[in-house]
Amino acid sequence: MKSVYFDNAATTPMREEVIIAITEVMKTNFGNPSSSHSYGRASKVIVEKSRNAIASCLNVSAGEIIFTSGGTEADNLVLKSVVKDLKISHVITSKIEHHAILHTLEALQNDNELTISYVDIDANGNIDYSHLETLLKTDGKILVSLMHVNNEIGTILDIKRVSDLCKFNNALFHSDAVQSVGHYKIDLQDIQVDFLAASAHKFHGPKGVGFTFIRKNSGLKPLILGGEQERGLRAGTESIHNIVGMDVALKMAYDNLEEEMHYVKSLKQYFIDEIKSTIPDAKFNGCSESNERSTYTLVNLCLPIPPKKAAMLLFQLDLKGIACSKGSACQSGSSQKSHVLSEILNDEDLEKPSIRFSFSKFNTKEEVDYVISVLKEFI
Repeated sequence: MKSVYFDNAATTPMREEVIIAITEVMKTNFGNPSSSHSYGRASKVIVEKSRNAIASCLNVSAGEIIFTSGGTEADNLVLKSVVKDLKISHVITSKIEHHAILHTLEALQNDNELTISYVDIDANGNIDYSHLETLLKTDGKILVSLMHVNNEIGTILDIKRVSDLCKFNNALFHSDAVQSVGHYKIDLQDIQVDFLAASAHKFHGPKGVGFTFIRKNSGLKPLILGGEQERGLRAGTESIHNIVGMDVALKMAYDNLEEEMHYVKSLKQYFIDEIKSTIPDAKFNGCSESNERSTYTLVNLCLPIPPKKAAMLLFQLDLKGIACSKGSACQSGSSQKSHVLSEILNDEDLEKPSIRFSFSKFNTKEEVDYVISVLKEFI
């Protein structure tokens, strides 16, 4: 049986170089970075070297990079701290954000006097910038939290435009950039976000590690209390091997960005062309059939299959060795429909199965051909 992994938006396979770097650190650098002896100092040097390297990829200072366990913790750190410590009273977001944002905001609203406004979006998941401007003119201390690249339909936010609007209106701006860091160049001197979240396993790094960009003099306070690690903003002994793995993965992602982007773009376009010719009744959700308006790493496909048969689709694909997703991996096993697709699809299309196929440099056209043939046979 063939084996095809088309679920890279959920997690990516690690690069061989990352595995080698992690293994070496685990063998030789086991000291606690907070210890004052030579073992600890050697580990501290490694952590700070990685922090500097990651900071340089985003054109920021090393002190603005805070290591976390991943994107979810990074989002929680920012949202909970700005409400509690910066006295944010109004958060502007969208209804198609990751649940790390939406569920955190719901919990914060239950415990605080917090207004949450949802900016209008169109049928492709693009925000209404005029509506955002209107919301920014309301009273109160405002935070805008909008993701750079949507994890289900791939719609790309004009993050520069939003950052400029926020600056003009004296609002803070946080962006969940989990699906874009490592896939797009992001210059945080040019793009004036105040906070940004990233996760290593989305760009061929290890799971269990990510970072928050927190612009200096933000006033944020820690979410996790204990020691004074991470500039006092995130207590807990640093996971040195994972931090090094993330450093290597991000550096390689940006060193090879143009070549790998070109390859994955061509693979996505090949997938789209083959779907259109083989299953002409299929629809692409959002603007995911575009390599410009949607990320080049994924497509979200609505298939012409009746509901009863649709219930078996993912199971049948898995039996054929094909890994893909009906939405966010964080909702896997849930019987609920995708909250993202519920916002942009009509009732008829919501009853049909929608599948997210996401690609990486490790995929091939032969794998696309195999997936298309299995889909055609099933339909």
